[in-house]
Amino acid sequence: MVVKTIIFGFIILLSFIGLAVTPSFAHTTEHVEQYQIEVGWGVEPPVVGFRNDVVFKVTETGDTENSYKSVTGAFRNLEATVMNGGAEKRIDINSDPRPGYYFSPIIPTKTGSYTVELEGEIDGTLINIQIPVEDVESTSILDFPPTSGSGQTENIAGLKNAISSLQQDLSKLQSGETRVASNNNNDGMAYDSAIFALSIAIAAIILAIVALIKRK
Repeated sequence: MVVKTIIFGFIILLSFIGLAVTPSFAHTTEHVEQYQIEVGWGVEPPVVGFRNDVVFKVTETGDTENSYKSVTGAFRNLEATVMNGGAEKRIDINSDPRPGYYFSPIIPTKTGSYTVELEGEIDGTLINIQIPVEDVESTSILDFPPTSGSGQTENIAGLKNAISSLQQDLSKLQSGETRVASNNNNDGMAYDSAIFALSIAIAAIILAIVALIKRK
């Protein structure tokens, strides 16, 4: 718990004050034996609340070196699931008029990272992969004229909620309501480490809030 809490605090700090850059995956290609599977969004950047499509391109090794040919009927025995956090949804796949291309309509309802899981087989070749796609953005990325920091307001509110949760954990530790497991029977050291970790996380979130406010 101690290590996870420290990591959580630093991730929040880096994410919100610009010391780290969130990767953008766009279309991602995975190779499974002779097959090449490309997955992404039909419209990029994907925006929360707007209809989009998860699009697929499936090819296999061609007759000549470094050549590929389209695979038709790729999803005959292959299932696709979209995942976001702890939520997941199995999606129906439609064939595009172009051979080897497929799509599934979807309206992303949350910002953040999405992953597409493929399970099954293509002509006897087992497929079991997870492919990250480009993060879904808030509508502020397309707003014009821009609204007055609505996205930052939401971020600050979320960070304040995180501080409240961490402060509750800290109070429970200090009151003895929650105990920290120790593998070496050194309860005092484990307790001190837990308090330190929670304090680091809270401080990191406060710095992130300050950074966001300064950007307004």
